[in-house]
Amino acid sequence: MDYRVLDMEKYPRQKHFDYFRSLAYPYVGMTVDVDVTDFVAKTRKEGLPFFLTLCYCVAQAANGVPEFRQRIRDNGIIQYDWCQTSHTEALEDGSYCYCVLESNMSFREYLPKALEAQALAVKQPSLDDGEEVDSLLFVSSMPFISYSALVQPVPCPADSNPRISWGKYFRQGDRLLLPVTVLCNHALVDAIHISRFYATLDMSLTSLFR
Repeated sequence: MDYRVLDMEKYPRQKHFDYFRSLAYPYVGMTVDVDVTDFVAKTRKEGLPFFLTLCYCVAQAANGVPEFRQRIRDNGIIQYDWCQTSHTEALEDGSYCYCVLESNMSFREYLPKALEAQALAVKQPSLDDGEEVDSLLFVSSMPFISYSALVQPVPCPADSNPRISWGKYFRQGDRLLLPVTVLCNHALVDAIHISRFYATLDMSLTSLFR
């Protein structure tokens, strides 16, 4: 995957970068209820797979925020041109495998490729993300439960891949809301960048069917 190396002498968050890298747990995250009322209605009307369609929108939103494409490399930062998603795919025995999807294309091009990759992942399950692990956005879904907070496992030493998860959507009045959780390395991402992700996700969910 193509990337560029950031000039740390011009990087405005150098002190923040150094500080959060020194912490035992350098992550920042939040869970937000996202309105998916129209999105659910349109996916049902079009007969589209909910997860893969949402995963596409999430990928577009995450890639729309430069900080979500940044990774810590040695003592500096690289920024990918585009990041693929690696999601957890449920298996019949109750476990799961990983499935990497490329989404830097139109939704019409993406969907058949995603369905093919999904089927292959189930047929040949693996927990190997390949050689370009740094370039990935880690995605997971828990469609069997709604939640208000989520604690996610993280490696030690810390990595810098954003983690994006969602649960089961629920009804609140006449709206359908989906809990969406984001967890990022605070050395690279602040709350303002996470808020931009959610704002971009709202736009992605509504613009997909235009």
